[in-house]
Amino acid sequence: MSIVYDRTKTVVRRHVAPGEAVPLHPEAVAFAGHYDFDPDVLAAYRPTGKGRVERQVLIVREHVLAGRAFSSVEELNAAFTAWVPLRRAKVHGTHGEVIGLRAIRDHVALRPLPPAPYVVTQRHFRHVGKDCLVAFDANLYSVPARKVRPRQLVEVRATKSQVMLHATAPDRTGETLLAAHPRAVGRGARIVDEKHWDGLPTGAGRRVTAGDGSLPRPRRQNTGPETGPLAALLNRAAVTQIEVGRRPLSVYDELTGTRPFTTKPSAKESS
Repeated sequence: MSIVYDRTKTVVRRHVAPGEAVPLHPEAVAFAGHYDFDPDVLAAYRPTGKGRVERQVLIVREHVLAGRAFSSVEELNAAFTAWVPLRRAKVHGTHGEVIGLRAIRDHVALRPLPPAPYVVTQRHFRHVGKDCLVAFDANLYSVPARKVRPRQLVEVRATKSQVMLHATAPDRTGETLLAAHPRAVGRGARIVDEKHWDGLPTGAGRRVTAGDGSLPRPRRQNTGPETGPLAALLNRAAVTQIEVGRRPLSVYDELTGTRPFTTKPSAKESS
């Protein structure tokens, strides 16, 4: 029901003072939860906590490697395989039982493994773009547009061959998986499932600046029939070329009966 670990970085995130709770690595916690056991972390500076495990290395060195030379790995493995039955026939010095018989009883006590093995993945958080694409490792991967919104945070779980995109919260059915894609090789690739784009705006209802009916209809001119938006633009440009008639100010003075505007003479001019 428990496995003893020393303070390796794959299990412990950081060292703490004696008596404080040890912060565990999230991946180690998920691994333990998948196989249903409790990780037991040794206290600091306690090398004897798992001494029986470390002792096995010395036993193999003394009984298999000491005073011998091997020309290949196959020869070394054969020597170790021949030594294992001799070792299992001996009585263990701690529990006083034959090692082989105790091993059979221990194996029977083990529970079966879960149907699916635990998959070790890289875990990262990324935002979803307006085109329902998620950037990871210089590549883009699609997610269903109807299940996400722009700038939504999703979790990327990547293995050597696959990229899985999960929502941070389960849906109504308790599922978090949004999409799974083969992992791209290289950089700049777009791994897209076209079904994921169902639900994105198609642009059918947007306003445009070219084409029939895109501009207001111009007023009717006497010069000829309308020919579309281009004629409206030309008519507008032609209006700016019309010359406006000009009249001198004396004409307005005669019409109103007033004198032209003059300034009051100075003292020098009057003298």
